[in-house]
Amino acid sequence: MSLTLDESTAATKINFEVSFSEPQAHYIDVEMSIADLGRDFVDIKMPVWAPGSYLVREFAKNVEGFSAADSKGNTLGFKKTNKNTWRVSLNNKSEIKVNYRVYAFELSVRTSFVDASHAFLSPTGVFMYVDGMIKEPSTVKIRLAKNWAKVSTGLEPVKGKENTFLAPDFDILYDSPLEVGNQDVFEFTAAGVRHEVAMYGGGNYDKARLSADMAKIVETETAVFGENPNKHYVFIVHNTSTGGGGLEHLNSTVLGARRLSYADEAGYKGFLGLVAHEYFHLWNVKRLRPQALGPFNYDQENYTTDLWISEGFTAYYDNLMLRRAGLYTPEKYLDVVNADINTVENQPGNRVQPVSEASFDAWIKYYRPHENSRNSTISYYDKGAVLAMVLDLEILGSTKGKKGLDDVMKAMYDEYYKKQKRGFTDAEFRAMAEKVAGKSLDKIYNDYVNGTQPISFNNYLGHAGLALVDDNKGRVQPFLGAATVIKDGKVTVTAVARGSSAWNYGLNVNDEIIAIDNNRITLAVDPNTKISDLDRSVVTKKVGEKIQVLISRDGLIQTLDIQLSANNSFRYRIAESEDVTEDQMLVRRRWLHL
Repeated sequence: MSLTLDESTAATKINFEVSFSEPQAHYIDVEMSIADLGRDFVDIKMPVWAPGSYLVREFAKNVEGFSAADSKGNTLGFKKTNKNTWRVSLNNKSEIKVNYRVYAFELSVRTSFVDASHAFLSPTGVFMYVDGMIKEPSTVKIRLAKNWAKVSTGLEPVKGKENTFLAPDFDILYDSPLEVGNQDVFEFTAAGVRHEVAMYGGGNYDKARLSADMAKIVETETAVFGENPNKHYVFIVHNTSTGGGGLEHLNSTVLGARRLSYADEAGYKGFLGLVAHEYFHLWNVKRLRPQALGPFNYDQENYTTDLWISEGFTAYYDNLMLRRAGLYTPEKYLDVVNADINTVENQPGNRVQPVSEASFDAWIKYYRPHENSRNSTISYYDKGAVLAMVLDLEILGSTKGKKGLDDVMKAMYDEYYKKQKRGFTDAEFRAMAEKVAGKSLDKIYNDYVNGTQPISFNNYLGHAGLALVDDNKGRVQPFLGAATVIKDGKVTVTAVARGSSAWNYGLNVNDEIIAIDNNRITLAVDPNTKISDLDRSVVTKKVGEKIQVLISRDGLIQTLDIQLSANNSFRYRIAESEDVTEDQMLVRRRWLHL
């Protein structure tokens, strides 16, 4: 079923009216009108998760005051049948109204928030759906709170109806967040698309500079796929004291930023990197997607082993796009790549969890980190970005710079989004990458995607006449392997690295370190050496030497004899190889956009 924007809202079977009777108390008031039911009962459901953020968040926990009535206002009975379903008895009524309130006081890109200054509606946590009617269109009317003036959303407005918007189906509704209040709005046009930027929270941003640089990113990313599928795109930006995070949507995104970071060059480029990441999702994941990621089941987890592609490749392209747009120098871009490699290679979990498994287990591990996560898991963002670089260089090398990962992404977009109009399988993505590369990618997939073998970086960087150098190679330095903080005035262990001295000899998270070799430990830092007393107690020793660590564990005093092992961490940097060939320079120029 499709509707034009100027049709009456009466043509839709489901209509929402949102108001804010107590914004200062963080409440959203929702009235849901449903018509043409024709059944004995109806199940009204609240999604349990937000697409793009792979964790069951139980949004029904924020619902209060659920009630239902017929078109004459007569109360209808209901009962909850599970955690997120309200079953309403219809009594032969075909039209009903459902009312409920949502408590909204978690400001993030994936959750709703309301206070006296504004409202941010993350739709899966606000709008319920009728079981069996998720493909129905709906309208959303926003009643502004006192002194509020604007609504920013990717939903299209209904002609002639103030602050009323049409969603062709609930997948679109759930993919269209709304910012309501007095946000600062400015616009720019890039790739033939009107872009709206809605800034909440103030900040020291320069609109002209942001517009110009964001336009460069849009144009650069559009060039990868050859088209921009939107007519209107909205950036909702929450500027707060801490900021951070982003969540992609079909024709909008929500970004978190530090309000005073725009005047700082590192902070500004960090924001542009976030823009580039979420905008690249416009194609990668929102349209070019694994089969599991749409149509969605909003009641439970939607599993895929391909988040290393959907998120990791996007994490690779965000920085690459800044380079191509001229916002990073080649040297700065290589520094970023260095950082990515060092992050992955210095995480012990990289040798434990394959990145495909990390993708599948996102629902239970990525969003629920604990003190041992670094030892047992790897980020599909970080590892995926590194593997995207590996694939890009392998394809560039095997085709002598004629083709790269761009060609894989565009071919996949054309085949599965535009032509077949469906998600891809693991095998289909791999087959396309091998077709473009003109060779088997068995090693990359077997050893690095589905395995945990060390990546032979120099094999891939070598295509561009570059090499990875470990500045820690040959260094022999003792290493305890325990991270600590001052907690309640005590030096407390917060993490223990797998395979380290602390790990091997039983130093635990939450242990209080009182003394080492009878010297009190306070984490005090020597003003000359900038080394803490804990570090000094270790680095002044030799590998193989023992230290005596006095600890308090659960209030009981004990001594651990720990033999110090060597620090086996890496400190990588990318350097130029000797005797670079013309073919290698061709690949380098293509990769680094020289």
